[in-house]
Amino acid sequence: MIGIYVCDDEAAVRHQIQTALEWKIFVENYDMKVVCSAAGAQELLAASEREKRGIYFLDVDLKDGEWDGFRLGQELRRRDPHGTLVYITSFGDLAWRTFQYHLEAFDYIIKEPEQIGPSVSQCLGEIHMRLLAERQDPAEVFTLRTEETVRHIPLHNILFFETAGAPHHVLLHTANSRMDFLGSLNELEQKLGDRFIRTHRAYLVAADQIEEVDLKHNKLRVGGRECLLSRAGKAELRKKLGRNL
Repeated sequence: MIGIYVCDDEAAVRHQIQTALEWKIFVENYDMKVVCSAAGAQELLAASEREKRGIYFLDVDLKDGEWDGFRLGQELRRRDPHGTLVYITSFGDLAWRTFQYHLEAFDYIIKEPEQIGPSVSQCLGEIHMRLLAERQDPAEVFTLRTEETVRHIPLHNILFFETAGAPHHVLLHTANSRMDFLGSLNELEQKLGDRFIRTHRAYLVAADQIEEVDLKHNKLRVGGRECLLSRAGKAELRKKLGRNL
């Protein structure tokens, strides 16, 4: 069972977070438990002393003497290097500080009374998906890193990669999301092998997600989305899929 720990000096916020977490665990039947909901750092540290893969929801602006959320995060990262840190904050632009402290936070949740519960619930669902993905064969998972987060996406969930508008950026498309990260299609093509096909200089497509090829209009449909198909892309399709194009 995975332990979950909450630290926030505002009792009302702490109650909202714990309630949202426990309801999500109950509804989804996660193998998780809220072990500690604390107002101060020392109480949380004592409760999590032996934790080795915990999930921590921490208030950034913790008013606890010499402890704030970042120092607490540093101590938890020292004790539990593979734990998951989520920061609760009144300010949206604090990602650079967790990067500065080398904390690699999973997410940042803004303290908005009507949104904190749903945001916490959604965040726990995403953490659960990541933990499931990590248990799979590493060859079956694509690891996406940004300055603030690390995400593990099962390859079978990826529809295609696409060059983004910003230089040296790539968009990863799944059925329900689009993620922007630093990278290049050339590197991805080499790394991912035959499961993905370079159908166009701007598209790297999952072979098993291709639904339709439109030769007349040089397009193809992938997971309900439209991608471009070049002359070189047609040759790749012939070579890798044996299609008569």
